[in-house]
Amino acid sequence: MPVISRRSLMAAAAASAFIRPLAAQTLPPMVIHKDPNCGCCSAWDRHLRAAGFDTRVIETAEMDAVKTRLGVPAQLTSCHTAEIDGYVIEGHVPAATIRRLLSGRPAATGLAVAGMPIGSPGMAVPGEPDEIYDVVLFGPAGHKTYARFKGAQELLARS
Repeated sequence: MPVISRRSLMAAAAASAFIRPLAAQTLPPMVIHKDPNCGCCSAWDRHLRAAGFDTRVIETAEMDAVKTRLGVPAQLTSCHTAEIDGYVIEGHVPAATIRRLLSGRPAATGLAVAGMPIGSPGMAVPGEPDEIYDVVLFGPAGHKTYARFKGAQELLARS
């Protein structure tokens, strides 16, 4: 029977303290619905994967039906729609804002960035200035600004 040294025990405890926070940050899987011909949707997917999200892409020409089924308000639509852990994510929402949503768990249907603002994740346009855009929290009770960005820079965060 092997003898566990004090040094081995301390190393295991230190490793456990390091691994536990990483496991706590595990993100639920995300399904992204996108039109097969949309390149910016693929760029948004790459942004999410780089931020640690596990994504699965479903290509469909029936995006209006997806948005209707998931309850995306017409005035908040964009080019792609995602589902994660009971929430809907519409458009070019930054990964950090999705993390905040999942952490805070507000009563809502989801988050949306309407349209396709230049500088939002997946919408970088070389030589063009970043636009200011709102991330909107929406649901049966209405919608409100959840965060405001200029490109990747967050200007305002609300709960």
